Amino acid sequence: MTQADGPPGIIVVVDRGRGHQVLTAGVAKRGTHRRVRETQHMRVASVSKAFTGAVALALVRKGTLSLDDTVARWLPNLPDDWANVTLTQLMQHTSGIRDFSEEKGFATALVASLLHPPAHAALLSFITDPTLRFAPGTQYRYSNSDNIIIGLMAQSATGKPFARLLDSLVNRALDLDETSLPDGARLVHPRIHGYDLSDPEREDVSELFAAGWTFTSGGIVSTPSDADEFVRGYASGRLTDRATYARQFQFVPGASEPPGPGSNSAGLSVFRHETRCGTVYGHTGNTAGYTQFIAASADGHRSVTVSINGQITPRTNPTRFAELRAIDELAVCAALR
Repeated sequence: MTQADGPPGIIVVVDRGRGHQVLTAGVAKRGTHRRVRETQHMRVASVSKAFTGAVALALVRKGTLSLDDTVARWLPNLPDDWANVTLTQLMQHTSGIRDFSEEKGFATALVASLLHPPAHAALLSFITDPTLRFAPGTQYRYSNSDNIIIGLMAQSATGKPFARLLDSLVNRALDLDETSLPDGARLVHPRIHGYDLSDPEREDVSELFAAGWTFTSGGIVSTPSDADEFVRGYASGRLTDRATYARQFQFVPGASEPPGPGSNSAGLSVFRHETRCGTVYGHTGNTAGYTQFIAASADGHRSVTVSINGQITPRTNPTRFAELRAIDELAVCAALR
């Protein structure tokens, strides 16, 4: 944080099953002395994918969805090339469907209309080539499109907006009071302000674009406290049944973006992080203004959440990211100690 390209603030929540310890440095808002706190709201970025997976797994437990359901069953209007892709393959990023957020048309549309996102299903229309990158289930490739489709399948199967499903199936079950999926750009107060670390002026990008531009792949807003409670329940299977949980925890080589600490492998909307201190399960995420890591032991008794108010990736800032990843692993070691 003393570096010119470091974040203004960081918060680490470590829980060993006897109440959590909160460690912070820096500020939640530049130009103030306001410390980063566990009750402040932030964008959790691709950690949203774990929340989306939690909704899908809860619907599998209820019998509303099956892990073997295909895209065609619930979303017949999507491209024929995607018809036989299953919910399992979407959750494990082995679908072969191209990432809508990597398309040039998406970037152009986003910049032209930051505060006014398209309909959720229209996000997939930015994919100009619907052919699959590989046969479903044969390779791993991280794709934001997978989680948009999971969200749309959940809506189609239930007839309910995804935000309501998140609230009823996840938030209530785990007593999460400060977690939501907005569509607009407004960030609930109190909040951890997010900043553009590549900008010498450190522009506040907390409300730069509407959450609807990422929907179920990255739009969820939460707090460090809620994120910690969530990952404890999620990693331990509290939201689904035993058989589904066993399938969720079958892993293939692969990392989220950005990669988490240790050796990474991909389950169904969850990643395994095998570190020098032991193994935890969770997710990472980054978006404008924020970089996130949440993880817990398989029994949910020990957990960690690391959040900074700046976007750091291996590509944009490899030095700072290496430092952040080391902090992630130190936090895991503290949780498992």
